[in-house]
Amino acid sequence: MARWLLTRTAAGLLVSTALAGGALAQDDGPIKVGILHSLSGTMAISETTLKDVMLMLIEQQNEEGGVLGRQLEPVVVDPASDWPLFAEKARELIEVEDVAAVFGTWTSVSRKSVLPVFEELNGLLFYPVQYEGEESSKNVFYTGAAPNQQAIPAVDYLMEVEGVERWVLEGTDYVYPRTTNKILAAYLQSHGVAAADIDVNYTPFGHADWQTRVNFIKEFGNQGKKTAVVSTINGDANVPFYKELSAQGVEASNIPVVAFSVGEQELAGIDTGPLVGHLAAWNYFMSVPTDANFDFIDAWIEYIGDENRVTNDPMEAHYIGFNMWVEAVEKAGTTEPDAVIDAIVGVTVPNLTGGYATMMPNHHITKPVLIGEIQDDGQFAVVYETPSTVVGDAWSDYLPGSDELIADWRAPMRCGNFNVTTGTCGGGGDGEG
Repeated sequence: MARWLLTRTAAGLLVSTALAGGALAQDDGPIKVGILHSLSGTMAISETTLKDVMLMLIEQQNEEGGVLGRQLEPVVVDPASDWPLFAEKARELIEVEDVAAVFGTWTSVSRKSVLPVFEELNGLLFYPVQYEGEESSKNVFYTGAAPNQQAIPAVDYLMEVEGVERWVLEGTDYVYPRTTNKILAAYLQSHGVAAADIDVNYTPFGHADWQTRVNFIKEFGNQGKKTAVVSTINGDANVPFYKELSAQGVEASNIPVVAFSVGEQELAGIDTGPLVGHLAAWNYFMSVPTDANFDFIDAWIEYIGDENRVTNDPMEAHYIGFNMWVEAVEKAGTTEPDAVIDAIVGVTVPNLTGGYATMMPNHHITKPVLIGEIQDDGQFAVVYETPSTVVGDAWSDYLPGSDELIADWRAPMRCGNFNVTTGTCGGGGDGEG
């Protein structure tokens, strides 16, 4: 019996030593970071740049000593603008590549595709693009704008400054435009806009024939009331849309367009001369004159080797999200997901517009809101900025049911959709909501 106990104890020590050695070797190796962006297909026009900026940020961090004394190793995959393929690639990154975090997706349909994978496997996703809200996951950090950080301030600007009374809500046919426009329609009607003065329309991804639709917009705007287009058109469909606006003489002076998915990258492929004065709402523009932004632009141009390459808002969101992840990992002393999730709330890092971004308990961040006018050089002149940063709202105050929900991933609540009226968590707690 004594010999058996001794042998069993020795074997256990050998196994423990082997496991410890394996863990030590793993801890001494590189930390893998997943990059999940479309490098082909209709969304490549927007997403390829985000892959490039992530590679730059990882290279810079490695030059500074990495994270926890370990180098970072990027793992790049191409989901090719194919929404089901996003889920497959996300699973590959987490299960096969064993990445510590993933930075990626653009459209809400791609984010919705990967969300169950990240929650099932307890992975971490940093999502860098404006979206429709109505979501808060334990496993996702929303570093792009929620509707109250982009869409609603843009509508306020058009009403208060431009005197707009009629509205065309023009979007690509998927979840982000549909939910955003549902929120905006409710918001506009709460401000006295008649339903007859709101036109909503959707077209498929990659839509190219805009002649009929732009002609309708002209007629809709020729009814004696100041009219504006609020555009949630996404991807490469923006190029023919703006070209058709120009061809039919739709100018910012008569029917301004404010876009939520058109930035410097998308304008790089358009003759912007006829579009001068049309608007975009973002939380960052390349033209913002701050030292932090100048340094970022210089580093970007040096890294990419092309003075004509621009920066844009989702790139800044990745800059913020990546720096938040680094700080949270250093704070937690590990890349273990639950430890990082607990450590990241309250983390504050500089943004590129001269202020700071803080990760809130609902996994959204604080952001300034900027309205910019398109210039003939493809840049934006800022015409409005909120006086302070705005906290991202996971659940809209303008949708029935959502107006009763909050999200807080700290203990003891740990809930993404807590109903303040009933005092219950609709999703059941961790990983849901």
